[in-house]
Amino acid sequence: QVQLQESGPGLVKPSQTLSLTCTVSGASITTNYYYWNWIRQPPGKGLEWMGATTASGSNYSNPSLKSRTSISVDTSKNQFTLQLTSVTSEDTAVYYCARSHALGGTKWSDYLFGGQGTKVTVSS
Repeated sequence: QVQLQESGPGLVKPSQTLSLTCTVSGASITTNYYYWNWIRQPPGKGLEWMGATTASGSNYSNPSLKSRTSISVDTSKNQFTLQLTSVTSEDTAVYYCARSHALGGTKWSDYLFGGQGTKVTVSS
């Protein structure tokens, strides 16, 4: 069974960089035809697709976050990571990693497998 697990700090100070890691088990991240995504859900709001990467290292970002978002893949560890720079309170959310066949999904039905999420609070 494919499982994804997010890890990272639960609290980040404003202006700092948020770094999260998604560890994939039960499947190889090198499998073709999948996108490995980062999505988030701010309190009281819907899902926001942040970006994705592929096994070959191709990267895709939400235009609204592109200047602050970096996603990378480490095939040796079967992991992919998210870095979000210059965070503000608006970045407080539950962050998820998930696998999909397409980009930009904003519904859980758009994703094949997803992690349980990790809550990140931006506060001084």
